Amino acid sequence: MNAAALFQAETHLFTIARPQPDALKIIYGFPNTYSVGITSLGYQVVWAMLAQDPGVDVRRLFTDVRESLPRNPDLLGFSLSWELDYGNILTLLEQLKLPLWARERQGEHPLVFGGGPVLTANPEPYADFFDVILLGDGEDLLQNFLEAYRSVRGTGRQTQLDSLAQVPGLYVPSLYQVSYQENTGAIARIEAIKPTIPDHIIKQTYRGNTLATSTVVTPHAAWENIYMVEVVRSCPEMCRFCLASYLTLPFRSSSLESLIPAIARGLTVTHRIGLLGASVSQHPEFEALLDYLGQPQFAEMRLSLASVRTNTVTPKLTTLLTQRGTKSLTIAIETGSERLRQVINKKLDTQEIFQAAANARSGGLKGLKFYGMVGIPGETDGDVQATVDLFRALKKQVPGLRLTLGCSTFVPKAHTPFQWLGVRAIAEKRLKFLKKELGRLGIDFRPEPYGDSLIQALLSRGDRRLGPLLERVRCYGQSLGSYRRTFKEFKGKLPTMEHYVHSDWPTGGQLPWDHLQGPLSNATLTKHLELAQENTHDI
Repeated sequence: MNAAALFQAETHLFTIARPQPDALKIIYGFPNTYSVGITSLGYQVVWAMLAQDPGVDVRRLFTDVRESLPRNPDLLGFSLSWELDYGNILTLLEQLKLPLWARERQGEHPLVFGGGPVLTANPEPYADFFDVILLGDGEDLLQNFLEAYRSVRGTGRQTQLDSLAQVPGLYVPSLYQVSYQENTGAIARIEAIKPTIPDHIIKQTYRGNTLATSTVVTPHAAWENIYMVEVVRSCPEMCRFCLASYLTLPFRSSSLESLIPAIARGLTVTHRIGLLGASVSQHPEFEALLDYLGQPQFAEMRLSLASVRTNTVTPKLTTLLTQRGTKSLTIAIETGSERLRQVINKKLDTQEIFQAAANARSGGLKGLKFYGMVGIPGETDGDVQATVDLFRALKKQVPGLRLTLGCSTFVPKAHTPFQWLGVRAIAEKRLKFLKKELGRLGIDFRPEPYGDSLIQALLSRGDRRLGPLLERVRCYGQSLGSYRRTFKEFKGKLPTMEHYVHSDWPTGGQLPWDHLQGPLSNATLTKHLELAQENTHDI
């Protein structure tokens, strides 16, 4: 389908402003296809904020389609939600005939900015490709960025960057210098190159009680015709590996007074509603929300939920979901081992898993999907066997319920207690073990490719020395073998892939993102790591 037809099929839930004659010319891109990008709630919300501003003329850019792009734009922005999409950003820069490296851009080039969860967590591997990076929630940060840029529009590029660096949450990588003990050694220092530049950049947190909702509904989204409502942001459970919890603290919920009219607004354009959040069912008024959605006038609604906490899978919830067209539900259990769940701070008893499965079946659901993980720090072969044993028991207790396990490999993430711990190489063997054993039980096992997990770990813990490697590896493809080949070409110029991916790092060392302040200090994260270590001798 051509671009015009795709964009004409959209239903907008806001009014696009007529740009003023002197409006900022902005290209706002998503480094993936239209169907993927338009399904990103964060991308939708930022685009709508820009499009509603008469002081902005914004055009959208995807890897497969684009709106009519302005000549000589002021700003070019990207939302990065998945690490491996970074290569598409470089490709789009090339298509726009812009220098890949921020240091090579001149006054006639737009400022290239980026945001999204990947860049907020650890932007360092990509830092030299961006002029400005927005760290944190976009609700207030985006407007502050635009206001600051307008005040220096028309001045020299360096003046613009120096001024933008003064805005909380705006990170200008070129104004920070990283030094190393040696080319292949640890980071020695990260410091601002001018005394007028802040030493640390603080991630910005939106603290309102009205969270994000869809601004566009389209049949060409990855989730067809869905209207998304963010019910909660962050998660109160704080599993020690979880970026979605730690990086987005504190836990916030949208008030019922804002949720109900938001859902009603969505139902004017579609019958499909998606409730989003890392732990939707832990909304403090979740029961009242279920009562509202259970009313007869919503009988035609098709309702879907993001992952919910296991002990909130009640007969009331599963019955409502069945009535509203949902056939399965997803819960995150991580592992069948109660001991290992204590290590990662997963507050979940095995009996609660059995009860959730029983409630799913009694409520009329056809399937139950589980999220699991291998390679968790402190994991033993016995813990992996416990996962097999759990599913064997579930098969007996809930016959007829379709059971699925999506399984990833532990990947260390910045700003979490496990950021200092590397990927366990034995995880690959354990994925194969689960595939074999669960296959015998008739469980639908869906593992994330081990190689992809290693690349994610590289990018999640990387520093600026990776920039040239990331630019080069595109010549060979995105496979793990391509990365290993490229590391050989850069031997002696940066640490080994082993260092970034598999090595445990000392808690007192300099981390690549230490100048970027998240919700919790390293001292607090270290204490949380120590609590995990009290439950095992293998961390």
